[in-house]
Amino acid sequence: MKIHDILRDAYKAGLPVLFWGPPGVGKTEAITAFARKNGIPLYTILPFIRDRTDYAGLPTFNETRDAVIFAPPEWPKRLVEEAQRTGHDPIIFIDGLNTVPPSDQPPLKALALSKKVGDFQLPPDTVVFAAANPPELAAAGWDLAPSLANCFVHLQWPLDAREWADNFPTYWGSPPEIPDIPEEVWARARALIAAFIRVRPHLLLQVPRDVEARSQPWPSPRSWDMASRCLAAVLDRNGKVTEGAQHVISAVGEGAGTEFISWAKTLDLPDPKEVLANPDKFQLPNRGDAAYAVLAAVAALACSSGDKQLWQKAWRVLGKAHDAGAPDIAATAARQLAQSRRPDWETPPEASKFEELFREIYTEGQ
Repeated sequence: MKIHDILRDAYKAGLPVLFWGPPGVGKTEAITAFARKNGIPLYTILPFIRDRTDYAGLPTFNETRDAVIFAPPEWPKRLVEEAQRTGHDPIIFIDGLNTVPPSDQPPLKALALSKKVGDFQLPPDTVVFAAANPPELAAAGWDLAPSLANCFVHLQWPLDAREWADNFPTYWGSPPEIPDIPEEVWARARALIAAFIRVRPHLLLQVPRDVEARSQPWPSPRSWDMASRCLAAVLDRNGKVTEGAQHVISAVGEGAGTEFISWAKTLDLPDPKEVLANPDKFQLPNRGDAAYAVLAAVAALACSSGDKQLWQKAWRVLGKAHDAGAPDIAATAARQLAQSRRPDWETPPEASKFEELFREIYTEGQ
């Protein structure tokens, strides 16, 4: 089951869910992207850097009630207002649940079960998600008190290398800007790394067994993301992947980084910007991994541009790839294009080659 489907089902169920998974697998990013994509108000509690008053309230003497109350911070009120404005039940996400020491865990039980922050009562349909790393991999990790652990449905975070590679080129539909680096350059870097992970899926995540090695760089979705940004900086400077070897190794470690650079040296890919400038002249590379890399880069650039003409030209490129005998490879890029379509954009004729995809995406949205 895909991550989006699991999050959707958990949100619909409305139960407190605790997602367990190694560091760097994208728990925070996926939950944030899910809320953003669906217009759901989200507030993230970071207990490892914030004081407990962020979720427990501040002890304050109330003269009217002649008692100590726990005055809430401002964020619960803002979250409720946003929920009323959007019409969506809000999500409170506790990022790093097991970084909370036992003495500070009781207020989180009140949040998970009673939907209370201090003395502030949240709407009953508020959804509480939490994430945690396994104790042996958690920074300053603590065991959860049995009463707190029992408040959550516990799910292991799924990590599918194919799903990650399919979504990374377009950055789940919302790539953040990197100052001074054009989006098309970063899109090319992301597409290269995604294509590599498709042929080396075991290198997406490799937590070192040796405790000492864990303090050095090692491959994870997070570190591959960082590698893509380093690679984009190099590509923007001189366009040569090989010049970014040390940067990539510094992000994902020597083994995975060296293997990526060796693989990338064998590719000879056109610039996606030039492909979109002359889509009718596009020739699909013979190698499947190279074909995937260029089509992913083309789709990522077209999706992030928000430009109708580029989007339609990208469909012409995918149509040529489909007719050249690579419908499966083109389908991944076509899915990203279909999902990024604006309501007022006419669907070009080439998209009809992927009609089944459109029906699938429409069904997913129901």
